[in-house]
Amino acid sequence: MFAIEARKLGYRVHTFSPESDTPTGQVADIETTANYDDLDAVRKFARSVDVITFEFENVPSRTVEAASESTNVHPKGEILHTTQNRLREKIFLSTNGFPITPFRRIKLIDDLFRGLDEIGLPAILKTAGFGYDGKGQAKIKQRSDLDAAYAAMNGNDAVLEAFVDFEKEVSVVCARDQRGNFVHYGVIENDHANHVLDVSFAPAIVSETVFNEAVEIARNIAETLDYVGTLCIEFFLTRDEKLLVNELAPRPHNSGHLTFDACITSQFEQQVRAVCGLPLGSTEFYRPAAMANLLGDLWQSGEPDWAAALADPHVKLHLYGKAEAKPGRKMGHLTAMAETAERAADLVREARTRLSGVSAEVAR
Repeated sequence: MFAIEARKLGYRVHTFSPESDTPTGQVADIETTANYDDLDAVRKFARSVDVITFEFENVPSRTVEAASESTNVHPKGEILHTTQNRLREKIFLSTNGFPITPFRRIKLIDDLFRGLDEIGLPAILKTAGFGYDGKGQAKIKQRSDLDAAYAAMNGNDAVLEAFVDFEKEVSVVCARDQRGNFVHYGVIENDHANHVLDVSFAPAIVSETVFNEAVEIARNIAETLDYVGTLCIEFFLTRDEKLLVNELAPRPHNSGHLTFDACITSQFEQQVRAVCGLPLGSTEFYRPAAMANLLGDLWQSGEPDWAAALADPHVKLHLYGKAEAKPGRKMGHLTAMAETAERAADLVREARTRLSGVSAEVAR
């Protein structure tokens, strides 16, 4: 989707990935296939382009450092280094006064015993690095869960977090350009299933106070990082309307995919504009909107019935061009707009039901 927006603006796109025929490679002008730790290939790639950005956090920071020797990289490599590790990210947030759940660093099992004494039960143990969509984490409900949770970390550094009994999860997708200008898409509400984002809709059902606070926190995080590009801040909203920052995503985010159809300027076009030094575009929504993820599970009984999903002319389909459908793998999404965000969410759930045979109530 980033490459599509770049091509629409007249840019040529060169993508670098360990795999070939990637979703970006299918629409890029040039596709380089090499490992991220092949720094000679990275440097050659960097010399061939005017600016570089990345689309997920699992690119090694040394790869970005090597690319930065030859051309501009946005967001900065230091930001990637911070956000691809939960411990570094939480230290950044807490040091700068942003609201987060209590946490402790865990290296040894004794740290876990001590952390549970301080934080209490229940709690969540997460690997410090390279975790997403619920991977690399274990819930500790009682002391008897401790050994299994620690073993699941496989000796890696971990972060122990206090369990948050939240009312809902929301996010703010925003963008900041090279001159410090800031725009945002308001507050987006997110429903998860099995730790994976299931449905997002905007505007979120939150108070004006929560809306303004979430946007202000996002703005301050972007400014503190001196961020350039599209950024997502994921929040827990507690039952007493307190916002807690859960994670930062230094890129266009799954919850913002609905902007591709619903807004004058999508989150992907904002990324292109920001990293290429163009003014940011309007974030105005045409109408309230929603998105439903399509996971690889939908292919288990064969090709889904796309015509059935698109029987409602208000529903739009986006497939990413991934070669193999695997359970839990994000293969695409559906979007819809309606008079309310809740109605738009119903439309995408109903459309997904028609192609999958899974009831909309179960999908919730």
